[in-house]
Amino acid sequence: MVRLGFAILVAGSLAASAETTVDELIVDEQRILSAASDQHLGKLLKRPDIEITYSAEWLSLQSVEAKGNDWRCLAEALYFEARGESVKGQFAVAEVILNRVDNPDFPDTVCGVVHQGAGRKYQCQFTYICDGYKEVINEPRAFERVGKIAHLMVEGAPRPLTKGATHYHTRAVSPNWARVYPRVATIGVHHFYKRPTRVSSN
Repeated sequence: MVRLGFAILVAGSLAASAETTVDELIVDEQRILSAASDQHLGKLLKRPDIEITYSAEWLSLQSVEAKGNDWRCLAEALYFEARGESVKGQFAVAEVILNRVDNPDFPDTVCGVVHQGAGRKYQCQFTYICDGYKEVINEPRAFERVGKIAHLMVEGAPRPLTKGATHYHTRAVSPNWARVYPRVATIGVHHFYKRPTRVSSN
């Protein structure tokens, strides 16, 4: 209600074209909320108070609760995409995956997001899914670490690192979309991006 009131105040003080832009942002927000599943909305409304310290020492004190498909898919994605990253970098990659789950432009489950485009070589969202190599977990301790992160994130840990990012890439590559998507963070070897906000061309 406060956000809506603020948007109306802003719209009243701007020119007609700016009012259209604010109106479109409100409609966009309503579309995103209405497209979210009850399960995801429930997690957002009941998100537990989880205090994260992005350090290996803190993570070593956490327990692993391996349960459910979402946990498994997120843990595997973190293992194959970011096991060489710092704890903070691994949390950041997890944020992107869960930000996609909450975005109506992507599948609405962790496994759906991680496996999007599978079956088409190099056409998937996460390279390890369609690079032609078998996924084998050879480092059980590294998998245990990312499993802890996956558990915390699936349970609703806060996502402050990437400011809602839905895309990332390593510094070693430069995809075309990175030229137009605003970069919101750089953590370790990854750059993080949000899709540009769609506004009226009128």
